[in-house]
Amino acid sequence: MAPAGVSAILILTALLSAAAAPHKPTAPPSLANATMPWLLGMWQYVAGAAQLPQHLLELLLIDHGHLHVEPSSGQELLITQHVAVGDRCLSNNSTSVHLGANGTALLKDAKTQHILGMVTKLSSEDTLLIHHHVQRERMYSALYLYARNRTVSSTQQDELGQHAESLGLSRGAVVYAPWRKELCQPGEKERMEERKDGGAQGTALPSTPAGSRQQ
Repeated sequence: MAPAGVSAILILTALLSAAAAPHKPTAPPSLANATMPWLLGMWQYVAGAAQLPQHLLELLLIDHGHLHVEPSSGQELLITQHVAVGDRCLSNNSTSVHLGANGTALLKDAKTQHILGMVTKLSSEDTLLIHHHVQRERMYSALYLYARNRTVSSTQQDELGQHAESLGLSRGAVVYAPWRKELCQPGEKERMEERKDGGAQGTALPSTPAGSRQQ
């Protein structure tokens, strides 16, 4: 059993929280120039920032992680998440991405279809930025940055800092994953796709509460 509070940390964590009420986020950044292949494959977790103090503390528990995006039906893409917390690797596949006709990519609960946030990128297609929203006494937002490589350039770090400031956070509030361990290893299918795409070596990323499982 995952320790208390850990379920909320797996990047996209509050995403599946039953306490998170469905909502209509503001218009997400357009991915009109992006195509499905751009989103597909494995992404390494780089960093996160959160307005909710509890989520910010939980970000500090994440050592490393990754997510794998694969096609489903229609305009839906399925997400499999992995995250290393302490000496455990937790996995979850309860979220999906819905590609809109207007170039948007909405993050949804795969079962309920509730909108949990949006997916966009920085200036490079080698990055994937998740804007997550959760409703408590008010709306709280969080950012989760993934990349094809574990490390990002100083320019990309600056861009992430700007996004954090747009949420009223300081650049110092961005928490980068240390990647000290190799607990969460990609599956054979993910490794084959990583080699095919020329992706960087790496391991895992964050997951979620309900439906999360330990490897």
